[in-house]
Amino acid sequence: MQAEIKMAKSFFVLDAKGMLMLKPSQFKEHGHKEGLLEHDLTEGIELESHVSFSDKYYFYQAVNEKRCILTDPYPSKQGNHLVVSASYPVYDQNNDLAFVVCLQIPLRVAIEISSPSKYFRTFSEGSMVMYFMISIMLTLVSLLLFVKCISSFWTAIVHFSSFDIKEVFHPIVLLTLALATFDLVKAIFEEEVLGKNSGDNHHAIHRTMIRFLGSIIIALAIEALMLVFKFSVSEPDKITYAVYLAIGVAVLLISLAIYVKFAYSVLPKRER
Repeated sequence: MQAEIKMAKSFFVLDAKGMLMLKPSQFKEHGHKEGLLEHDLTEGIELESHVSFSDKYYFYQAVNEKRCILTDPYPSKQGNHLVVSASYPVYDQNNDLAFVVCLQIPLRVAIEISSPSKYFRTFSEGSMVMYFMISIMLTLVSLLLFVKCISSFWTAIVHFSSFDIKEVFHPIVLLTLALATFDLVKAIFEEEVLGKNSGDNHHAIHRTMIRFLGSIIIALAIEALMLVFKFSVSEPDKITYAVYLAIGVAVLLISLAIYVKFAYSVLPKRER
């Protein structure tokens, strides 16, 4: 057992009456090597031999509830730092209490143990920078589509005498794609860069996905309508391609409806 315990100097064992059975020093006597944090952990261990621990919260609460107990931080005996204790009752084959295994460590060490890896912050900042750069590029793409839409609209106004109805659809498609791209950028930037994890996070993700897919479907539907007008006048033999595109749009629309159905069905009623 000692070989599996990396913080042996923080462990101690109490019997069914709350008396000390095994002290941290005995773990080391049994051949356990000092761990990385043992010099910090020892300051939280304040054990005295021949003293009953039956009145300690971590003992009687673990015995009463028959489960692992983790205490709130409390002042140490010396009063110069906070410690936390964990206890786990162990029973024999007759379901009688055999002993209680306890762990006592300073609060600052407990926080250090539960904190992320030292590389987590670097990785998190790197991911944030990458998402920021991707957001910038997608924003530029959206802006480029918007400017191209304005250019097409201005060209149609200048050459209004030779205006073709098919030229109306092109700016609409560009504007729809720009809107879809901007919605995607907004979701990525708020979630990954600004770190806005609100309570309705899942609802916001579904809403953004639906708007993005809806914009794509609208753009494809407009493109299919434009091809129908084009092929019906100039190349009737190719109108089947427009029909295939329209069928594809219908399939995407059905898929989006199924996605909406299942996405919102798993959410609580108050979030729908």
